[in-house]
Amino acid sequence: MQNWEALKQTCHSCTRCGLCETRHNVVFGIGNEEADILFVGEGPGEQEDLQGEPFVGPAGKLLDDMLSIIDLDRKCNCYIANIVKCRPPRNRDPLETEQDACIGYLRNQVALIRPKIIVCLGRIAAKRLIDPDYRITRQHGQWVERNGIWITAIYHPSALLRDVSKRPETFEDLLSLREKMQEIGAKV
Repeated sequence: MQNWEALKQTCHSCTRCGLCETRHNVVFGIGNEEADILFVGEGPGEQEDLQGEPFVGPAGKLLDDMLSIIDLDRKCNCYIANIVKCRPPRNRDPLETEQDACIGYLRNQVALIRPKIIVCLGRIAAKRLIDPDYRITRQHGQWVERNGIWITAIYHPSALLRDVSKRPETFEDLLSLREKMQEIGAKV
């Protein structure tokens, strides 16, 4: 396991897959490196690639609003990362080979943060971290425990921008997250 600085340096110079050829910036992650809650998306979009920070476009604004509902803030009491650290062209889903090339960075981030809760943002993260057959429409908000870490998935903020009818379910999932945070004594 690398320390934070070594991991960031290794990640920023990564050439393990073809995404390195089209990226503007590696999008490593943001937040409190000692947070009890880790949010994991699939990969950076256009604005994230340009700015080098996860969830900064319209979906990021919505995510910030969602976090505020349960007293979380990306800079204070949670950490936000992605499965892949470079933007897939035209925001397509990251390929399995791209995920495989990058997953070690996320595993190292998890080992350094040692979160009590991981929240997958969307189906790609849920398929990678919870179950390859995960169905976000059926299983969002359900909890599993692995190695002492509670894991759940909610709809990706981009999906909520496209389909506002999913927002009430997501609100319920956020309340469930807040309950789980209280139940296990997560730092907020």
